[in-house]
Amino acid sequence: QVQLVESGGGLVQAGGSLRLSCAAPVTFSIDIMGWYRQAPGKQRELVAITGSGSSTNYADSVKGRFTISRDNAKNTVHLQMDSLKPEDTAVYVCNARLSRSGRYYWGQGTQVTVSS
Repeated sequence: QVQLVESGGGLVQAGGSLRLSCAAPVTFSIDIMGWYRQAPGKQRELVAITGSGSSTNYADSVKGRFTISRDNAKNTVHLQMDSLKPEDTAVYVCNARLSRSGRYYWGQGTQVTVSS
């Protein structure tokens, strides 16, 4: 079982910034790490993902505002969120895919609330 430990959520005013972090055990080889979010009454959606080669992909709604980065040696991924909007309010969940098995694991989620 791979446990992903998330941190960094909270309450911020519109226009503010937050930084989320997610750490996976260093004993596992992980090729894809990323962040999804789920707002009340909505389906979970991709926010940003990054591969082991530092490739990245972002949801259109966050491009230019969010930046995903990764430390492969520590199996950690960060999401720098700038110019936050009330519509970014959601539970943000970390996701990781093991290189060997291709199996995906999810974190427990961290709440991000952006007030107007």
